[in-house]
Formats: sequence, C-alpha cells, structure tokens
Amino acid sequence: MAEAADELSTPLGQNTMGRTRRVRLPFTAMQALAVLLGLVLVGFAGVALFNDNPLGGEPIARITLRNPPPAAADDKHAPAEPVVKSAAKAPAPASDSKTVTIIDGSSGKRQDVVIGAGDPTEKTTDGDAPPVAMTGIDPRLLEKSRYGMIPVVADGLKPFTVYAAEADRAKAARMPVVAIVVAGLGVGAAKTANAIMKLPPAVTLAFTPYGADPGKLAERARTQRHEILLQIPMEPFDYPDNDPGPQTLLTTLSSEQNLDRLYWHLSRLQGYAGIANFMGARFVATDPVMQPIVREAAKRGLSFFDDGSTPRSVAQSLSAGQSLPFAKADFAIDVVPTSAEIDRALVKLETIAKERGTAVGVASALPVSIERLGAWLKTLDSKGIMLVPLTTAMLKSKSG
Repeated sequence: MAEAADELSTPLGQNTMGRTRRVRLPFTAMQALAVLLGLVLVGFAGVALFNDNPLGGEPIARITLRNPPPAAADDKHAPAEPVVKSAAKAPAPASDSKTVTIIDGSSGKRQDVVIGAGDPTEKTTDGDAPPVAMTGIDPRLLEKSRYGMIPVVADGLKPFTVYAAEADRAKAARMPVVAIVVAGLGVGAAKTANAIMKLPPAVTLAFTPYGADPGKLAERARTQRHEILLQIPMEPFDYPDNDPGPQTLLTTLSSEQNLDRLYWHLSRLQGYAGIANFMGARFVATDPVMQPIVREAAKRGLSFFDDGSTPRSVAQSLSAGQSLPFAKADFAIDVVPTSAEIDRALVKLETIAKERGTAVGVASALPVSIERLGAWLKTLDSKGIMLVPLTTAMLKSKSG
C-alpha cells in the first residue's frame, strides 16, 4: 500500500522504484477531428496540384439549355429562363431560327421577326447540302456562294428577263402605264399572303430577306404569277436608332464587307428580277458605297428599284452608267394610311401616268392599302391606263 501511495503522490515523469512510467492520454474526439482535417487538407492539395481541371476544383453543375418558345407580344422582352433536363432524356435539337428586332426610328415601333435557315454570320462549306430550289427557278442562273445560291448570268440569260412577269409590252408602249410595288413582304405570313392573293398578277411584290421562311412565301407569289424583288437593308440617316435589321449595308464598311453582306441577302430567296433598297436613305445617297452594289447587280443580271425615300439618291445615275434596268417610285401611296388619303394618292398617280406615260407607286401591305389598291386597279381600264409589272415600266422608260 505504501508503494502504491508513493506512486500516486510522485509527479509524472519521475522515476518510481527505478522504473520509468509512461502515461497514455486518452484518444479524444478533438484529436480525431484534427487528424481528419489534416487528411482532407492533404487530399485537397493533391487534387489542386495534379488535376488538369482548369476550374481548379470549383464545384460544377451541368445543365442542358434549350431555346424557349417565342415570347408573347405583350412580353417580348421577358428574359428566357434555362430549362434543366433529365440526363436520361435526349436533348431537343437546336433551332436554326433567330429572333431579331427591327426598329422604325420615325415612330419608335419595334417589330420582332424570326430569321430562319441559319445565322447570318454562318458560312456554308462545300460539304453542306445544297438548298432546295424554288419552283420554276432556272438552275443555270444560280451559283454557289459562301452563304448559299445567288443569281448569275449564264448562257446569255439574265434573271431580269427570265423572271420578269408576262405583259403585253407592245400595248404598254402605246398608252399610259402604272406600276405598283408592294414592299416589306416576307415578315408576317398573313399580310404577305393577303397581298399575294388579293392583288392582280401585274402588281410587283418586294420581299425583305427576313422572316422564318421568305423563300416559301416568295415561291407562292411566283406561283400566282407575280414578279418579285428582293429588298436589301441599307443604312438610314438615323442608324442605329432606325435599324433595318441584321447584315445591313453600312457606309462605314468597306466595299468587300458590304458585298459579303449583299451575298447573304441574295441567298435568302430565289427567282427575283431585281433588288431594291430597304430603308437606306444615307446609303443610297453615298456614291462610293453604292457603286459596288450597283455594279454587282448589273454583273448578276438584275435590276434596281429605288423606293424614292430620298431625293439625294445616286442610284439612278449609277444604274445608267452600268446599263442597269432601273425605276424609281414617284411616291408612297400610303404614307398616311387612311382610305381617303390613299385614294387621293392614287388619283395623283393617274395624273402622272397620263402626263409622263409611266408612273410608279410603292405601298406597304397594310390591309387598308391592299383593299384600296384592289378597288382602284379595277377602274384603270376605263380610264385608259394600263397596269404593268415593274420590269415592263423599266423597259418602257429606257426605250423612251
């Protein structure tokens, strides 16, 4: 007992009865936690040093995004939310369409349109499948560009002559004629179809390069024997507040850049007899940037229609220098889109035709414009005036 008492009263670490006693501390929870933490730190350092992941070990969540459906008209600026899909479910194929906004600078009106058949910046390769040609298109008058098929002169044939609508040109040479161009088609299938079906074939229809499938609507117009034009978006004076849309031809771009953009527009549909400006008051008034465009149109056997939006346009003089078939609108008949004002404009067009022999009017596809045009065109025969396609008016003006 005395020995036991001595051992208990002796300080730790001192000899007792000639032996050294080792005291073992209990393995507490704190020590276990420290060891575990050390192992975690060592493991993390190893991952950081030897893992090739450029995110450096940051946590990653994988989701699949799909294009949301088009926003409703009253909520077109609502942000799209990503949709998380199950990994076991195959993702939907990516859409080839793109929604863009065209801004009218004079009214501030915004219009969302869907562009199909690929992104404007994407170029085709030799391995891409060729686009399906429209009905009635002469394949000899097409050549492949980086964006698709565009018009070309071949075997002495020009798109201007091959795709011009039928007309009695001998009769047109002997009497006053009126040509009507309804422009801005292709954006909005309903209004485009309304113009195609309700107006007589001698009315020329001009299509923008936008819309989900402008080629299909243009083909429908040609099936109804309308001749068609392709409108080329060009820079207005108040650009970009007034924005014609993607791939707009700009005065600040080089001729090579503008020609590249022109090729994209030319590939959007086929079978047109010529091109026309879409907006573009600044561009058509700037000689250096217009020259390459007019020269290219002449090279490809097309015509040029100036919508008359600016009196400073150089398109007519440049077209004459290239022997390019040309016409300029005398005025727009529906600047004020009311029945009374449209009727007054049409009477004015009659007067010009009788005084000068040829008159050209341009209109939009507003329902009121189509309705008043349809009624007025039925009265022309009784007034001794002939309705002709734009190409016939161009040829008459050139021969006169």
